[in-house]
This record gives sequence, C-alpha cells and structure tokens, in this order.
Amino acid sequence: MNEKLSQTGLRITTILVAMVVGVVSIIVCCFIVLFLNQYRSAMVQSACTNSVQSSSQVSNTVAAYLSDMKQAMALVEQSMTEDDASRDELLGAFLEFRPDVVAVTSYSSQGQLLQCWSPGRQPKEHILENLSFDLEQAQASNSAYMSPPHVESIFEGYYPWVVTMTSQLPPKSSATWVSLDLSFSSLSSYINSVSIGQRGYCFLMDQKGNMVYHPQQQLLYSGLKSEDTSQLSQLSDGAHVNDTVIYSLTSVAGSDWRVVGVSYVDELVGRNVTEMIHLTMLGVVIVLILSLLTSWLLSRLLGRPLRALASAMESFEADADHFNYHPVGGTREVQELSCSFGHMVMRIQQLMTTVREEEVNLRKTELKALQAQINPHFLYNTLDSIAWMCEQGRNADAVKMVHALARLFRISISKGHELIPIAKEIQHAESYLQIQKYRYRNRFTYQFHVDPACLDYLCNKITLQPIIENAINHGLDLLVDEGSIDVYVRQDGDDIVFRVMDDGVGMSQEQIVAIMEHGPKDRSGIGIRNVNDRLQIYFGKEYGLTITSKLDAGTCVEIRMPKIKEGNYEGK
Repeated sequence: MNEKLSQTGLRITTILVAMVVGVVSIIVCCFIVLFLNQYRSAMVQSACTNSVQSSSQVSNTVAAYLSDMKQAMALVEQSMTEDDASRDELLGAFLEFRPDVVAVTSYSSQGQLLQCWSPGRQPKEHILENLSFDLEQAQASNSAYMSPPHVESIFEGYYPWVVTMTSQLPPKSSATWVSLDLSFSSLSSYINSVSIGQRGYCFLMDQKGNMVYHPQQQLLYSGLKSEDTSQLSQLSDGAHVNDTVIYSLTSVAGSDWRVVGVSYVDELVGRNVTEMIHLTMLGVVIVLILSLLTSWLLSRLLGRPLRALASAMESFEADADHFNYHPVGGTREVQELSCSFGHMVMRIQQLMTTVREEEVNLRKTELKALQAQINPHFLYNTLDSIAWMCEQGRNADAVKMVHALARLFRISISKGHELIPIAKEIQHAESYLQIQKYRYRNRFTYQFHVDPACLDYLCNKITLQPIIENAINHGLDLLVDEGSIDVYVRQDGDDIVFRVMDDGVGMSQEQIVAIMEHGPKDRSGIGIRNVNDRLQIYFGKEYGLTITSKLDAGTCVEIRMPKIKEGNYEGK
C-alpha cells in the first residue's frame, strides 16, 4: 500500500478527449433541431401561400358569381321600366335563357308581394315568411343589397338554395322593389369542392363576422363545430397562423363578403417535415453509434475499475470483519482512489477491533453496576425483616433468617461468576421465600415446578429473587386472605423459560409499563427492571421479561433465556 503508485495507465484528461465525440454529437443534434425548426417555418410559410392562393381563387369565383348576378339584375331593372306586355316578354325570355334564376319578384312600398315570375311555378296564396325579402333592410339600404344564402320559401313543394339581390325601382315604376333569386347550388358545390389539404376548406362570411355560407353548416347548427367568426372578422386579408391552424382571408370584390380558408399545419407541413426528420434521423443514428462506441471505451477504461471498486466497498460494508481487499487497476486516478480505500479498510478494521474490546469491557462494567444495584436493595429488605422479627422477640426465627441470608449471599457471590446453575438459582429463590415467609407469618404458600432436565443449565444469578420480591410486596401483601406463589422452570426449544405466578391483587397495564421503565432512582420495580436489563445485555434483545397481569386475579412474569451449559459466555 505504501509503495509508490505505478505510472502506467491513462490519465483522466486523456479519457475526457474521447468525450469530445459525445459533445460533438450533442452539438450536431442541436443543429439538427434548429434546422428542422427553420425548415418547418419555411414549410408553414409555403402552406400559408398555398392557402391564400386557394382562398383567392374562391374569392374570384364568388366575385364573378356576384358580378353575373348584378348584370342579371340590371336586365331585370330595365325590363321593369317597360309596359306590362313588354316586361313579361322580356322576363320570360330572360328566365328561359337563365335557368339558374329561380324567381323574379316585385314588392310594394309596404313589402307586399305584387308579382312573381318563375318558369312553371306560382307563389303560394299564403306565404308565412318570405326569406327573399326584408322590408326593413330594403328601406335601410341606399342601393341594391345581397342577402345570405337561404331556402326559397314562396313556392309550394319547391325549396331551392338561393341568394337574393334586391334593388329599389324608379318612382314611376308600378312596384317599389324588385328581387332576383339566383340558385346558389353551383357556387355552393364549388365551395364544397375546394379543399386545402385533406381536411382544409373555405367558407363565406361578411365584414361583421356573420356566417354567409359554410360547407359544414349542419355541424355548425348542431353545435358539433364552431367558427370564431367574430375574431376572424377583425383580421386583415392574408394568412394568419393560429397554433396548428392557418386562416387565409380574402375580401370578395364588389361585396362585403370575405372568403376564409381553413387549413391545418400538421397536415400541410407535417408530411414534408416527417420526410426531413427521416433523413436527419439517419444522421442522428450515425452519431448515436459513435456515442455508443465512445461509451464502451469509457466503460472499459474507467467504468469497469470503478464498478469493481464500488463492489469492493459493498463487500466491505456487508462483512467488514472478514473483508480482504485486493487493489483495483485502471487509470492513475482510479489506482490512487483504490490505494486510499485500502488504507481506509485497514484503519477501520483496526478501529472495529478496538471498539469491540471496549464494548466487552463496557458490558462487563454495566453488569457489575446492575448487580451492585440489586444487592443493596435486596439486603435492605431482608435486614428490615430480621430487625422486625427481633423487635417481636422471635430470636430463633431471626437466627434461621440470618442463616438463610448467609446461604443467599454465598450463592449470590458464586466466586464472582455471573452465570450459575439453575439448581443453585432455585436454592437461592427458595431461601428468599423462607425468609419472607417468616416475615409475613405464613400468609402465603409457594411451590416449585422444575423440569429436572433444566437444573444443569446456567442462568444469571439473582434472577428469580427480584421477581418473587415484587410478587410478595406488590401482589400478596395487599391480600386479606392467604396467597400463593408458583415457580415453573421448563424447556422451550433452545430456550429456558422461568415463570413466576401469584394470585395477588394484580396490576394494570400502566403499572406494568411503569415497572419496566422506571430507572434506578425510582424504588418501585427496581429489581425487575435490572433483571431485564441484565438478560438483554448478556443474551440480546430477543430475551428478557414479559409481564401479564389482571386486576384481582394475579400476575405472571415470564423470563426467557437461552440454554447454556458450559463455555466462556461471560467473555463475550
């Protein structure tokens, strides 16, 4: 580890040169994106031009239609100045020559239908609504005006789609206004046939945004489609791109109508852009292949050693005690990192050994402190009982208690060993019960139920005595009648289970929690708490005490510890 690092291997700067290929790839992709954006903009502009051309053609056709209608109206107006016979003759010839003219009608100043000229058709006697004539509009117009396309409504069983031009006649004429109904079917068929792309179309509106004609009028009436004509009316003639839609507007000469062409960017532009994308994707694939080759080289030169180093770190984290590190080769920087990690592994393993030794010493110190904490507490209670018996003049009983106390401490000392055979622990507990039975004047009975196979196993000394003490002081002492204590020792798989049961007053759940949680400064339950701590320090958190109790029924304390016979368990 301390040897001078080998000078072999590439430097990281050399590897970075290879990364230039990746940077170039990114730059190429950026240029491709910019090119596609510019190309798309150009295609959108081209689509706008085509859309304007289409709407202009429709506008010219509509203008020609209206011009023709005005010429026809001029002939009608001229015929209305002739006498009745000449007028009828001229209009008859006109209608025969112009089959697209549906009807010529004249109206009085009050808007009443005076006469109607239509080949082979007579108007209805009672016309509910004449859509071809509007008196208010006629009076408000200073010149001839054009109505929007509508259904002819003055004939019975004949309802063609027409456009009406109404003009005011000279004062000397027999009628005030004359109207010319011209079939709109030819013009509507033309507008319907106009398509800008596969989904594009044209429609007519006036300068105020009122719909004149739309090839999808049924969808408009049913609410399945809408056109924002009020917004479109504010736009000038020309192409206007709105998100994915291109609107091209062209005014119709000689009228207040405007042709609106609707086309879709994705349809007109998408095909060409898609083709260009296919071409550019070929270039991107080439760059991608180069990038993959570069990545493979980086993986070989840099990635693989780093992954090996990361794997070694994971192995060290999983089992630091038995980890044996082998340096990783690669670039000079990787070798330096590998060397530093090797030094760190050695240092950590040394520190772990030191910490482990300190933990063992600390655990032994804690055990001794806990034991020292239990003994004075037990001694105080026992001496208190002996003093009470002496006060009562029961000297013989006091002597027996002193002998029992001597046996207790002889077993407690156990030549300094923490673990003693279960047989001695039973003797220790029985001696304590004898002492307490003297004190309480035989107010309780006790029995031991011990599996003989358990007697040779080892357990922590002074394990049962604090539990029994708690059963007497907090369970049986408050009883009026005689109580009982039963001590069970049995095997449970690889564990030994002690169970101390009494039929005392019992405890609430809050009292159980208090006994298990009180620290050394609280006298209540100090023995039980320390027994549990000793067991868990010695054998682990899975062992220890479990208390179950029911008020006025009794308490059961179960102690679980592993089976131990021989071995240096205290040195662990």
